[in-house]
Amino acid sequence: MKKIILFAIILSVFLLSCSSNEDCCPPEATTNNLIIKFKFDPTQERLNNLGQPEAIPAGNAAQSSTFARMSANYIEFAPTATTLLGEGEIIYNGTETTEGGEVAINFQAAQFAGNDAVFVTIPMNQVAAGTYNWVRVSLAYQEGSINLLQNGDDITGTLASFVGYNSYITSFDVNGSTFNINENKLQGFWAFEALGFTTQGQAPAGATTVPNPLFDSSPVPQGSCVVTGQFTNAFTITGNETQDVEVTLSFSVNNSFEWTEINADGKYEPSIGEQPVDMGLRGLIPSFSN
Repeated sequence: MKKIILFAIILSVFLLSCSSNEDCCPPEATTNNLIIKFKFDPTQERLNNLGQPEAIPAGNAAQSSTFARMSANYIEFAPTATTLLGEGEIIYNGTETTEGGEVAINFQAAQFAGNDAVFVTIPMNQVAAGTYNWVRVSLAYQEGSINLLQNGDDITGTLASFVGYNSYITSFDVNGSTFNINENKLQGFWAFEALGFTTQGQAPAGATTVPNPLFDSSPVPQGSCVVTGQFTNAFTITGNETQDVEVTLSFSVNNSFEWTEINADGKYEPSIGEQPVDMGLRGLIPSFSN
């Protein structure tokens, strides 16, 4: 009996000390996140493949699409201008498949985000500590509204652009209209809907602009749609963050939809054979806050 009473006293003392001792009963651990957001900016500088300002070529016209959503297949932080593609900190890799033959982005499993919306949230403990000056983003899909001239009327339509290196697509909807594909499509495949009218096509190979200011020191494969941008101030992850960190990827949509002109009026007229030639984004400026 004395042993039972002694044990009860010891247990009571232990529980009392544990209630006021964080080492004995530590608080539940919390995980901070790296939050990646998209932004689409029609006023951001319009760049070419080398990351230099570019005007609209003679014989073409362009407009700034109003993006509704976008998808990326790959995001990488790079420490320096000489860090080669794939040798930085890869924070996101989308799903790929060989269902259509060659390796391709699995469009049916893609993630999307709209303007000023979160694309992906990653636990901070899964991102390597380091100082990063550059971001690389392999874009996969863009969807937005564009203006066009149809039978003398100015109307608005929706353009879906597959800008990834290769996309396996079963089907997709644009404003309620279904496109059944069931095969791989290379970079530059597009579909369009306006007032119930639908059409689709393929931009010429290599026509999609992919700005890379590191073209000389860190090139990317043609057709990969890996857009590169530099942080204004170096982005450092210490590994000891106590709150979420938000990185905003601001993409230039400044005259990003470009077509060949038949009637030189600056208006897109698909009914007379004017064809899209470029749907690529025109620059990337990453920023961070915490």
